[in-house]
Amino acid sequence: MFSIKTIKFLRQLAENNNREWFNDNKESYEANVREPALNFIEAFRPELKKLSPHFLAIPKKVGGSMMRPYRDTRFSKDKTPYKTNVGVQFRHELGKDVHAPGFYFHIAADECFLGAGIWHPESKALRNIRELIDQAPSAWKKIKSNKAFNAEFELVGGSLTNPPRGYAKEHPNIEDLKRKDFIAISAISKKELYDKELVKIVAKKYKKALPLMKFLCEAQQLNF
Repeated sequence: MFSIKTIKFLRQLAENNNREWFNDNKESYEANVREPALNFIEAFRPELKKLSPHFLAIPKKVGGSMMRPYRDTRFSKDKTPYKTNVGVQFRHELGKDVHAPGFYFHIAADECFLGAGIWHPESKALRNIRELIDQAPSAWKKIKSNKAFNAEFELVGGSLTNPPRGYAKEHPNIEDLKRKDFIAISAISKKELYDKELVKIVAKKYKKALPLMKFLCEAQQLNF
C-alpha cells in the first residue's frame, strides 16, 4: 500500500506546489498516492464493519472516502492549489461532510496520525454534544478516564475563551463544554505506515476510540 514513495511525492509536492509540476508528475501521484489510498480504503472495509456497521469505506476517486487533493483557495491568502497530505475519512452513513462524526487518517511528510470524532461541528450538533455531557456526566467521565483510550488518543481542537451560553463557569465539565471540536488523534509512525499489517494496526487503534465515537453518535441520535 503506502511506501516511502508516497512520502517522497508529498514532500516534492510541498516544494513544487503548482499545477504544471503536478500535471507533469500525475503518473507518480496515481501510482504512489491515490492508488495506495484507494487500496487501503478497500482493504479496510471489513475492519470498519467490525468497528461499526454505520460508517462507510468508499474506494472511489471522486466522492468516496479519499478527500480531494485540491485546496479551496477562495478565502485564503495561500493560493497554492494542492493539499500536501493524503486525507481519508470514514464518515457515518448519514454524514454529509467532514463535519460529521467519522474516523480520519492523515498522511503527510511531516506527520501521520489517526483521528476519531467530530471536527468543527455545526452549531446544532455542537449544542447536542454539550447537552449530553451535561446530562450524562458519568458517561463522559468514563470516556475521559478510559485507560486504553488515553494511552492511544489525545483530545485536541479549539475551545471557547468563555463558557458557552447556559453553562456556569463553575460547571464540573466546563473545559470540555467550551470545546469547539471533539476530535481525538493518535500518531502513526512511518514504520507503521509502511507495515504490511497497516489495516490491522489502524483498526486496533480506532477500536480504542469507540467509546468516544459512540457517545458522539448518541448525541446526534445516530445509530452506532
